[in-house]
This record gives sequence, C-alpha cells and structure tokens, in this order.
Amino acid sequence: MSLTLGRKLDRCYNLRIPFSGGFYDIGVFFHKKTTFLLFKVDPNFSNGGDQIHGSKITMYKNLQSSKFCETFIELYSFRSDSLDISNQFKQLKDELCSYVVQLFNEVIIIDRFKVDDKVFNDTLSLFGFSLDSSYQDFIFVIAERQNINTKIGKKIVRTTGLQIATSKSISLLDDFYEDTRTHGKIYELNKFPTNDSITIE
Repeated sequence: MSLTLGRKLDRCYNLRIPFSGGFYDIGVFFHKKTTFLLFKVDPNFSNGGDQIHGSKITMYKNLQSSKFCETFIELYSFRSDSLDISNQFKQLKDELCSYVVQLFNEVIIIDRFKVDDKVFNDTLSLFGFSLDSSYQDFIFVIAERQNINTKIGKKIVRTTGLQIATSKSISLLDDFYEDTRTHGKIYELNKFPTNDSITIE
C-alpha cells in the first residue's frame, strides 16, 4: 500500500503486530511540530495465513465514534489557557478491564522544552489492545500526539484510532457494546462465545 507524504508528515514509527497466523505492519506517520497523525497498514501473511481476506480495517479520527472505546475506554478532554486536550486515553473502565488485554504501551519523546524552570515533553504515545476472548483476531491501536506549541504557549493533545478485526471479533464487540448500552454491564455469556463460534485445531 503506497503512501505519499506531504509537508504535514515528516516522521514515522513502525510496529509489527501478530494477527491470526500472520502480521500487520503498521506505520504511524506524524509531524514533529504538529498533532497530525496518519496510519499506514500493510498485511504480511507470507506463511500462508488467509485471515487478511476476512479482516476489516477501520480508522477513527474521533475515538468517541468507536464502539470499542465507548465500551471499554475512559477518554479525557480538557481546555484551558495552556491546555487543549481532546479524547486522550485515560484508562480502561474498571468494571470491564478483565475483558481486554493491553498489548503494549509505548512513549516516544520527540522533543523537550523548558518553560519557567519546568520541562515539558513533546511525545507520541501508542496503546495497543485486544479482546481477551478474541486475542489474535482483534487489534485496537490508539496513537496519541502531545505537541508543545511554543508560539501560543499551549500543549495540544490529539488522538487517532485504528481497529483491525475479523468478522467474528466484530460480532463479539457488537455484543459487548449492546450489553453495556442496554444493561450497563457485560454478561459472562458474552465473554466466552457459544460452541458454534469456537474453532479448535
């Protein structure tokens, strides 16, 4: 999948994530001086895995539109004279965290700024999650950009999401989502799929 970079993007951080017998190579493109983020996704199923044909890739500029985030993630937004934070990852919801596996939590320090004897880091943070009962068939990546804009004296935080999922794991996520919307909780039955959705090799 080719991608032409313009002036808005001048850096890339690469991840390789296992997925259903193969890998997805994920590039997170960003700019050193802005909060702009973009994903590039390349499948690698050279060992014969065929899950690429049954997978759906979705990117979210607004994490609030993601069923996964709405169900499992607490987001944080705040604005003041020195902060502009929109949909920052805060934590997994306490009552639902047992249904989610956190795959990674990586922070890349891009730059450091000193203001009035205080040091502020300009960073790219990456959080990776999967569903406990659909471990290698579901990936959700949150990329968070914290940019220190010295011209306006403000820290700006923006996030972008990437979901890679098979049709079975999407169906499971839909069940989780509907349970929490309807009942305010997830029933144990949904954590473990019924026999007709379990494959044992």
